[in-house]
Amino acid sequence: MKFIKQNIKNLYVIKPILFKDIRGSFRRSFCLSKFLKKKIKFKCVQINTSENKKKGTLRGFHFNKTLKAEPKIISCPKGKVFLCVIDLRKKSITYKKKKSLILSSKNKYSVYIPPGCANAFLTLENNTIVNYLMGDYYNKKYDCGFNFKSEDFKVKWPLKPVVISKKDLNLPDFNQRFN
Repeated sequence: MKFIKQNIKNLYVIKPILFKDIRGSFRRSFCLSKFLKKKIKFKCVQINTSENKKKGTLRGFHFNKTLKAEPKIISCPKGKVFLCVIDLRKKSITYKKKKSLILSSKNKYSVYIPPGCANAFLTLENNTIVNYLMGDYYNKKYDCGFNFKSEDFKVKWPLKPVVISKKDLNLPDFNQRFN
């Protein structure tokens, strides 16, 4: 596994090392010792799977309102997503920075998202699956989010979102959430 540092503090793209032969391929999806070498203390306590039928499905921006919980590793074993991560940690040197990436079954990348960051994704193919390895348990009491169209960030979505939950559509703008 190769960790590629991104422009947000402690955000990494994880590029697997593929072993291929006549049977197909093999890769390591998670290795605690590799994370510890990067000084990332991640203990998987929950695994979530998002199955998305339609291209153009948007989920997010979501985060834990304590900003101290829910580190996660996101991957896309089937299909393709445009993932956007935003640093919400006010004391971070990368506060309010954003990073957009493509995760797909072809590139096989994963992304480690540290606590205190919001994330959203938009599916770029039908029948896309997204897996989340969670470093903390989900707690509805701390579930939070802001609208994907927030003017503070001006995310350039690669296509117009067409499937969005009522909850995500009705999330407030970032400024309304934090002012």
